[in-house]
Amino acid sequence: MYKTKSMLTDSDMGQNYSLNALQKENELLKTRIKWLETLLDHVPAMLYTHQNDIKTVNWCNRYMEDVTGYSLAEMSSMGLDFFKAIMHPEDFDLAVIAQQSFQENKNVFGGVLRFRKRDTEHWCWLVGLAMPFTRDESGKVKDVICAFLDLTMAMDTNDQLAEAMREVLRRHNDDLLAKLTAREKEILKLAVNGLNNKEIAETLNLSRHTVETHRKNIRLKLKVRNTTELVALARKVGYQ
Repeated sequence: MYKTKSMLTDSDMGQNYSLNALQKENELLKTRIKWLETLLDHVPAMLYTHQNDIKTVNWCNRYMEDVTGYSLAEMSSMGLDFFKAIMHPEDFDLAVIAQQSFQENKNVFGGVLRFRKRDTEHWCWLVGLAMPFTRDESGKVKDVICAFLDLTMAMDTNDQLAEAMREVLRRHNDDLLAKLTAREKEILKLAVNGLNNKEIAETLNLSRHTVETHRKNIRLKLKVRNTTELVALARKVGYQ
């Protein structure tokens, strides 16, 4: 038997009101989700998440699919090979370094690299940032969220971009020099000026063995393999 409107109790009316409210809330939620999906797809940046332990993309926006020429399904099936396919060979190690850094619970990883679209020859420069997105029960990073911008797109602030890059290099150089002791900086300056270990030892009134030890430590700290690389790096950071 169906109840007429006049026969509905306060409880019935309350239930109907609650159901209508839930339906409206559900429709509003669907609208918001659709709007967010559209927004993410149109953000002028490559946005994606990947499973860190196997470096596999598990979500990306449509912009990333368009820019790389790969569908999400293809990215996911390729795993690490996807990054190998789009990244410059000299920059590919960065993908592995980033993966390892998050395995060591690093909170952020950022930098620049070169990539190219599928079946093209032209390399483009990207600037990107990656951060932990989800963690497992033990607190280790599970998924990473990344955002990359194409620096080679229309750039209306060339002067500011050049100054920003110079500032980044200055900070990097300062960080390098901060690793050296005062004595190591003295020895580095003399080495850049062309003095050999014997001449440096005589100039600073040190033993040749001491100078050799200092230079070995300098190479280790600055991560260079030989004197040529050491001098080249030193000149980059301002030693003449």
